[in-house]
Amino acid sequence: MENISSVSDILVLEDLDLSESSTYPVFFTLLFVYIALLITNVGVVVIIIAEKSLHEPMYLLFCNLSVNDIFGNTMLLPHLLSDMFFKNRFISYNACVTQVFCAHTFGSASHTILMIMAIDRYVAICNPLRYSAIMTAKAVVILSVSAWAVSFVLIGVLVSLSVRLSRCTSVIPNFYCDNASLFKLSCEDLSINNIYGLFYTVIFLSSSMGTVAVTYIRIAITCWTKKNAELNSKAIQTCASHLVLYLIMLLTGFIIVIMHRFPEYPFLRRLVAILFHVVPANLNPIIYGIQTKQLRLKLLQMFGRKITPS
Repeated sequence: MENISSVSDILVLEDLDLSESSTYPVFFTLLFVYIALLITNVGVVVIIIAEKSLHEPMYLLFCNLSVNDIFGNTMLLPHLLSDMFFKNRFISYNACVTQVFCAHTFGSASHTILMIMAIDRYVAICNPLRYSAIMTAKAVVILSVSAWAVSFVLIGVLVSLSVRLSRCTSVIPNFYCDNASLFKLSCEDLSINNIYGLFYTVIFLSSSMGTVAVTYIRIAITCWTKKNAELNSKAIQTCASHLVLYLIMLLTGFIIVIMHRFPEYPFLRRLVAILFHVVPANLNPIIYGIQTKQLRLKLLQMFGRKITPS
């Protein structure tokens, strides 16, 4: 064990363990993916803000998701690309803590934002006559701020519990900083960290899955009982995209948690961690753009394509 007093503020990240021949193909693939997600997500946000016809709660709430995808990937990919290009595996302790906070805020905000989007869809379909009265501009702001505030507070506590620990090593057992890697730098008792981490995970996933399950069950019951073709079409058009986004995010999140339990498969763990960030971020604007007619038409117009009436 290293002497605690001699532990440096410069940490060593785990190597991606790529062969010399595969480093540059992987580098340029990730660079292309990052640029693509920036263009699509920034494009969606700009279109929604610029087009008054899209100033509806559903689209404004979706802006939060695009902002979160940009935020989460910008905190990870540029640093990862720099490490790959310059063969550098070092990071300062403060930068590591910042990356931990941002990475986990990205994950938790993905859940809270999709939760408030599910609530919006529930009100729109189950209470259409009161939708405008309930989902006011003030309500959208309150929901958005709440989604971010809950994530900041919960992750702030999570990271604070790790920062309070003394360190006995400078080696991060991951290619980027996450909370598990951060508190593993310590040789102290980690019971509090493990208990809070388990509590946070159970409560958060239960709230997220519970909210989405309840709202969609209520939506399904409403569609089934009213047997209204227009209502059913609206539900499928607006809810299918949201549900697909949620399932993609949930699946990638579960896989990355499971892979942490299998350290004998380091390459798969690293691959899944990258996919957790880049796959939803690239698919979110595409799925929403294709599924939502108004947004799809505006996206096609933005790229200069002629829209011919069907």
